[in-house]
Order: sequence, then structure tokens, then C-alpha cells
Amino acid sequence: MKNGEQPIGVFDSGVGGLTVARAIQTKLPYESVVYFGDRARCPYGDLSTEDVTRYAVEIAQFLLEQRVKCIVVACNTATAAALPTLQRMFSVPVLGVIKPGAHAAVTASQSGKIGVIGTSVTIGSHAYQTAIRELAPDIEVYEHACPAFVPLVEQGLFDGAVVEHTVRTSLEVFKSTEIDTLVLGCTHYPLLAGVIRRAMGPAVSVISSADATASAVESMLAAREMQNRSLAMPTHTYFTTGDGSKMRLALANWFSASVKAEAVTQVTLPLSSRQQIQRVIVQ
Repeated sequence: MKNGEQPIGVFDSGVGGLTVARAIQTKLPYESVVYFGDRARCPYGDLSTEDVTRYAVEIAQFLLEQRVKCIVVACNTATAAALPTLQRMFSVPVLGVIKPGAHAAVTASQSGKIGVIGTSVTIGSHAYQTAIRELAPDIEVYEHACPAFVPLVEQGLFDGAVVEHTVRTSLEVFKSTEIDTLVLGCTHYPLLAGVIRRAMGPAVSVISSADATASAVESMLAAREMQNRSLAMPTHTYFTTGDGSKMRLALANWFSASVKAEAVTQVTLPLSSRQQIQRVIVQ
């Protein structure tokens, strides 16, 4: 397999990173994708930086066994905690979701006041604040952790009274800030975007990093001449720890019919041994 024909590796703590995988598949329809969702250890936002980094390294090594040509860390928590380590350790390009998301937010904001929501690890790292101020030093950044959001998404709860109450309560902190842009600093959060938009009101732009990350991947592949120029149909494969049926349900809900039929490969932990991979076709 030529370098350009190798797949793009994408990983997240669970199903939220599928929003990034979908954006990549939409923007780069000729590229194959290997996705990994670490549902058995989700959410990462409740873990230490050291544990998140260890898991990210383990998953990156697993993806390299699948012969990926680059790795997209489709998890804000893992990007904040582990991206520099991954970029030092591995020879393939490794991209995160924070810088693309920050750039999209700076472009969207007119008032110079931007809110960021994310997991406790992401918010505690101030990674978005740093990335935004590198682009526009005078912008005011208001950060707030929303740890209850990821469990909602992983349970398949995207709307309804419980979700509405949880989201509105969590976002009340922004009422006095006069922000005009809110960054969804977790790839799970776009699945709650409808409720978040209702809670914030029409004056606030809600920014997901998924599309911006797909554009960054496209630019990187072009700059390195790593695009897939094969005429063969791309393939999309999905690995998950934990309950494979949840990944299958997410694919059925969020992807086109052609992708729904893809098998999900369930893997056991630890990932260090290929012998522990168990292929489970989730019906």
C-alpha cells in the first residue's frame, strides 16, 4: 500500500469523535478512515493528565498497527493533555482539535468575547485560552467545565427535559459575560448543539471544531503530498472498547446508509497485544 493510500487514524474517548470522523469523510471523500473510540475508559475528562496521556499513546500505537498515515486526536481532553507527547513520540503527523477550533472561534467573534466549554481536564489546561490568545491577544476568553455533558451523549441522550435542564443550568454562568461565540471544546458536545443553541440564544455563534479540523487535515495532507490518489473506493473501519452496540447505534444515527453497514471491531484492554483483538460484528 502506497503512503497516500493508507488510512487516516482518528481517536476519541468514546463516540463523540465520530463528529470529526464524519467531517473528514465528508470533506475528504477519497480518504479511508480508521476510527477508535475508547468507550471502556470514557469519559477522559474525569481522569488525570497522566492517565489520559498514557491511554492516548496506547491508542496511537494501536492505530499505527493499522498502518495509518496520520493521526487525528478527535478528543479535546486528549489533545490538551497528550498532543505534544504524541507529536514527539511518533513519526507520522499528529493533529489535534484545539487549534482549528480556536481559529474558527476567533474568525466568528465580532465582540472579542468568546466562551469555551469542555471537560475538566480541557478547561483546567487553558489550552483553548492559550490558542485563542496566540491568534488574537486582546480577546476575552471565558472558560467553564461541563462534566455532565459527555455522559449524556454516551447514553444516547441528545434532547429532552433532562438534557435541556442540564445544559441550561451548566451554561447559566455565561449570562453576564456578553460573549458572542461559544466553542464546544469537546467533540461529544456537537451532539447537544441544538439544546446548547436554544440555551445560548440566536446572538451567540456555536463553534464545533469538527469542520475546522477536517480542513486542517486536508491542508496538511496537501502540503506533505500525502493525499490518496487511488481510484479505489475508500474504506471506513471502526474500533471500540466497551460496548460495541453503542458504537453501532451512533453510526446508524449519524452516518449515511453506506456506512451504517460497516462492522464494528470490539477490542479488549490492554491494547498492547494484537492477540487480544476480538472481532465482533454488531448486528
